[in-house]
Amino acid sequence: MSPVVVVTGGSAGVGRATVREFARAGANVAILARGQERLDNAVREVEATGSRALGISVDVADGGAVEAAAERIERELGPIDVWVNNAFAGIFSTFMDMSWEEYERVTAVTYFGQIHGARAALKRMVPRDRGTVVLVGSALAYRGIPLQSAYCGAKHALQGFLDSIRPELEHRGSKVQVTMVQLPAINTPQFDWARAHIRGRPRPVGKIYQPEVAARAIRFAASAGRKEVWVGSATAQTILGDKLASPLLDHYLAENGIASQSSPEPMEADRVDNLFDVPPGDPGAHGRFDGQAVDKSLQMSLNRRRDKVLGAAGLAIAATALLVGRRRPRS
Repeated sequence: MSPVVVVTGGSAGVGRATVREFARAGANVAILARGQERLDNAVREVEATGSRALGISVDVADGGAVEAAAERIERELGPIDVWVNNAFAGIFSTFMDMSWEEYERVTAVTYFGQIHGARAALKRMVPRDRGTVVLVGSALAYRGIPLQSAYCGAKHALQGFLDSIRPELEHRGSKVQVTMVQLPAINTPQFDWARAHIRGRPRPVGKIYQPEVAARAIRFAASAGRKEVWVGSATAQTILGDKLASPLLDHYLAENGIASQSSPEPMEADRVDNLFDVPPGDPGAHGRFDGQAVDKSLQMSLNRRRDKVLGAAGLAIAATALLVGRRRPRS
């Protein structure tokens, strides 16, 4: 039987690319998102591959609605095998320039939305003793940056949730997996949708990847059995850099972190954001940075082949040691 996969925030950006990725692999896909037009289009894309699809309009900040969606999915598509928590909301603003309602909304969607999804999934997976929950994180789960305190705080919180829930499942001997995918900057519509209290148009920081790179990593994580999957060299550099020199990064970001997140172009006067409402139209998976985004990640390719890479590295070290030993002069 085809696996049943749930993707929250699956109507646009990384979520839309992830829906396509699983559908092409033969999965039946349930898509949870707010925009009905985008949901309908995403459903049609899945069905065009020959897989079954179910689109449900739901705000993941509403735990009751997420639970009701899970019941409907299992009733119409069957037992859930993979639940991908991808939905989020963002705002580009200094902490003191945003309202409490804005900060609370980002947290409700980006953190509690994933908790609601994880709870609905685990409620069904744990009794069956199978299934995987994928938390979609970010390099910013380890290294916060200016203008994104609400988003970074939510991703940091998910990291703590991951650390807590995995040993709980292991303690009970469960085969259910919970994993987290840490993403770099991705070329998605979020930079035109996120609410912004800055002058220029929001833009990603650092190397930009296409959403398909993230989607392939999410599908890999769903079956890899790993605690975390880092995507892209930029993610690895950010996480390791923070571990080695966090105070220095504070100073660097104080000087460069704010200006680097906005372009010289002024904000559009008629800009519509998606923090509380649903913008019209269906931009699909990609944002406006196609000319700068890359569609492959060498780091991710090596990550998929980690065992072979480590094995080759071990052989190389052994061969080098043997060669050095043979060349060492006898006393």
